[in-house]
Amino acid sequence: MDKKPVIEINDLKMSYEKDTEDILKGIDLKVYPGQIIGYIGPNGAGKSTTVKILLGILNNYRGEVKIFGKDISKDGIEYKRKIGYVPETPEIYDDLTGEEYLMFLGEVYGMEPEQIDTKSQKLMSLFGIEEVYNSRISSYSKGMKQKLLIIASLIHNPDILFLDEPLSGLDANSVMIFKEVLAQLAALGKTIFYSSHIMEVVEKISDRILLIKDGIIVADGTFDELKSKSKEGSLEAIFNELTGFNKHRDIASEFIKAIEVV
Repeated sequence: MDKKPVIEINDLKMSYEKDTEDILKGIDLKVYPGQIIGYIGPNGAGKSTTVKILLGILNNYRGEVKIFGKDISKDGIEYKRKIGYVPETPEIYDDLTGEEYLMFLGEVYGMEPEQIDTKSQKLMSLFGIEEVYNSRISSYSKGMKQKLLIIASLIHNPDILFLDEPLSGLDANSVMIFKEVLAQLAALGKTIFYSSHIMEVVEKISDRILLIKDGIIVADGTFDELKSKSKEGSLEAIFNELTGFNKHRDIASEFIKAIEVV
């Protein structure tokens, strides 16, 4: 691939406390413009830790992390102007209105108020929530809040988008719209880093899948490439094979027996 990577990670290691086992045990990775990366792994594998380091939330790591060709430990916050983020657990200022929240974030990114207002109303209209633009976020449904987070992550037209379970709470039509938005963003050269436990969605939208287990990447390739190396057919089955989890049917049977006890 001739393009320069937008994300480059070399021997990334991380532990949360001194003298404890590393959460990340040596991640090496290059991500290129226009890729939709499906980043999957069991709970505790290191997914969230990796993303938090890339976002600059965690900085006591070892190794090298470059975004847009610059070491993020030396580049300060400048690179953050070009990234967007939808967290798994949102923390929104519920006392603000949708307008106030998007205006605040847009100004943080250096946008002009008039531009923020125009974009915000247009995007909320396209997502079918224009009627709550001036309503307090505390009155929003879960799906409305998720749509607001997605709009907030995109309003400044970022070059890299980090998504952690972004479809949570969305209705079927909104899921279809957002999946198409991601495909068109990738076609424009934007990079999407997508983390989810919903294997079916990851399988369908990703053109490259990374599987992390115990702090290291154990699989990296397209779905077809991963499938060719496995005896399993679906991404969920490949995930279970590579992570060594094959007791789901037995556990489910025991679960049913337990709830049937009178």
